[in-house]
Amino acid sequence: MFLSGLNVSTMTRRAVRGPLVFAVAAVIGLGGLPVASSYAQGTKIGFVSTERILRDSKPAKAAQAKIEAEFKKRNDDLQKLSDSLRAQAQKLDKDAPVLSEADRIKRQRQLQDMDSELQRKRREFQEDFNRRRNEEFSAIVAKADAAIKKIAEQQNYDLIIQDAVTVSPRVDITDQVIKALGS
Repeated sequence: MFLSGLNVSTMTRRAVRGPLVFAVAAVIGLGGLPVASSYAQGTKIGFVSTERILRDSKPAKAAQAKIEAEFKKRNDDLQKLSDSLRAQAQKLDKDAPVLSEADRIKRQRQLQDMDSELQRKRREFQEDFNRRRNEEFSAIVAKADAAIKKIAEQQNYDLIIQDAVTVSPRVDITDQVIKALGS
């Protein structure tokens, strides 16, 4: 009869809230926060910039040079095709007043076909270049991960973070990783 004015869920919340509030107060009162804080101070954290590794390390520079050498001929061919298209477009502009309507339309179609071909070849080039670059750089990332693990074990890091928004220079170990990759 006494319980008829309260529903069961209200009683349950009150019953749980009481001990919970007591437990939180006890932890704070007993200095539980300084214990957690001192534990966090003993944690050794490092940071590595993947972007810098893929830009500044010796293997990354070598891979970039290798890829550029592989694709140089295709890039030069695309440049020649582009120059040819530009020259023919200028020639058409110059010759247009003296061309018959049929010849002008024929040359415009040829230019459109050449432009379409150039755009297709550029897309293929870019796709192939990106695929090849990803292949090379994924191997570098794998080597960098191994170097990071080795540094973490040797220097007793508890946590190493890659690619954070902001980082203190005192926890940045990117230069150590780049040095390890260079040797």
